[in-house]
Amino acid sequence: MIKCFSANSSDLQLAQPATANAKELLAHALSPVYRVMIGILIVTVFMIVGLWLSGNGTQAGSFGLARILVPDEARHMVWQNGFGVLDLHQEETPKAIADKEIANVIYGKALVAPSSGLMLAKQQTVALLMPSVAHAQVKPISHLSDRIPTSKIDPQALDSKLMVSIQNQRAVADFFEKKYKLDRAKIEEYVSNTVLIAKEVNIDPVLLLAVISVESNFNPLTKSQAGAEGLMQVMTSIHKDKYAMYGGATDAVKPEVNIRVGAYILKYLIATSGSLRNGLKYYVGAANADNDGGYTDKVMAERNRLIGLCQPATKNKLTLNGKDLRS
Repeated sequence: MIKCFSANSSDLQLAQPATANAKELLAHALSPVYRVMIGILIVTVFMIVGLWLSGNGTQAGSFGLARILVPDEARHMVWQNGFGVLDLHQEETPKAIADKEIANVIYGKALVAPSSGLMLAKQQTVALLMPSVAHAQVKPISHLSDRIPTSKIDPQALDSKLMVSIQNQRAVADFFEKKYKLDRAKIEEYVSNTVLIAKEVNIDPVLLLAVISVESNFNPLTKSQAGAEGLMQVMTSIHKDKYAMYGGATDAVKPEVNIRVGAYILKYLIATSGSLRNGLKYYVGAANADNDGGYTDKVMAERNRLIGLCQPATKNKLTLNGKDLRS
């Protein structure tokens, strides 16, 4: 009897692991079925609730439930901050660091980093002919300019770094002072403001100075018959929304305001038109015309003159019949 009981016990012990293994295999085999059933159940509930919403005057489709469950404010927070959190855990390349200050699309929300725009310009201690302009309490326009990705900007319109030198700023100020018979303090103020704002907007200050020269001859009170005003000759009536944060159109001619708005508009047009030359054509209002009356060529010529002033001449350069001699 005892031997029989022992034999049965041994059989049961051997049978238990086999049963457990069989159950485990069965559960593993059925797990995809469970997932499919759960997925179908979730989709069914989602569709039923969505259809119920559609029939109750909410105008929400079957997928409109997401807009109710996740409000616009929450989605904006995710888009604005989510990718920034992911970037903290990735090793950034120099290009990624340079592009971090701007959004991925022109019309999207700006992913504004704490060090972008005017804050970046001030934190980096910009050397200016007239340092006092950096202390002016003027709202930045970087919340608009930072929406424009660097990849959309013609490289010619990006900062050439020529104006980081006080010596070059002084050379440019000397040039415009003599050309337009300007008050020295005023021209230094305009040049310094342009250098500071160009860094804020992330555009070449040499280009902005060339546009100001052609547009207004550095006279902030210039007003065209079409209604363009200020150093950058911005159409005030068209861009009232941008002037609103600066106190309205009455401040449209203030250099620190006019240059900011004009610089943003120019950058936007360069990005949307595909090139610097097209952007200048759009800026003067000749987007749909066959030509711009020579405006683009004038700006580019002035820009090249300023670049020539800023670039040091090559010393000890030997030539023979117009050709360089190299040892």
